[in-house]
Amino acid sequence: MAVIQSGYIPWRGFFSLIRSVDEYILFDDAQYTRRDWRNRNRIKGPHGSMWLSIPVATKGNFYAPINRMEVADRDWGRKHFLTLVHSYARAPYFADYRDELEELYGLRETRLTRINETFIRWACTKLGIETPIRRSSELEVVGKQSERLLHYCLQTGASVYVSGPSAQGYLAVDRFLQHGIKVEFVTHRGYPPYQQVYPPYDPHVSILDLLFSVGAEAES
Repeated sequence: MAVIQSGYIPWRGFFSLIRSVDEYILFDDAQYTRRDWRNRNRIKGPHGSMWLSIPVATKGNFYAPINRMEVADRDWGRKHFLTLVHSYARAPYFADYRDELEELYGLRETRLTRINETFIRWACTKLGIETPIRRSSELEVVGKQSERLLHYCLQTGASVYVSGPSAQGYLAVDRFLQHGIKVEFVTHRGYPPYQQVYPPYDPHVSILDLLFSVGAEAES
């Protein structure tokens, strides 16, 4: 099992982790963090890598969970879609996804976490990932970070907890082991490079770049 915070059009490592587990918990009631991956990600453009950021109403919500955050500009979707068109019109497989993405960006959803979940589920479908996805807010687990993750595992009956490398600094692995739960950390290394529309190669961009560049081969 893996528990990952809600993020906007994440990179390939995010989806590689989801593919590797039996269940993915979308950590939608974690505290929202500014200048992070919750509401933004990077794409390739003619002048290099660039940010796509969803404007979020943060005033008075500095300690609010992700699932309470709302967008501050209802027109953000149209702007992001037009940016993708401008950046990837010449990408080999952009046309394969254009119509579906135009529909997704036109949904006018106001809650950030639902926007993120919509794009995550869509990308999983395109990548052939069938891992079940649940929202953490549906499990009603409380507690500090490491203990909370442990209780997600206990509630779902997980025997292995898979995490990214950043959790090594705070995860109380011994507590998991006490409950018979093995902990595995992924390194996010060894992803093969691919031909991007604009050089130089940047591996740390949105999954959209991979899909537009290699199409169905992104499933492998």
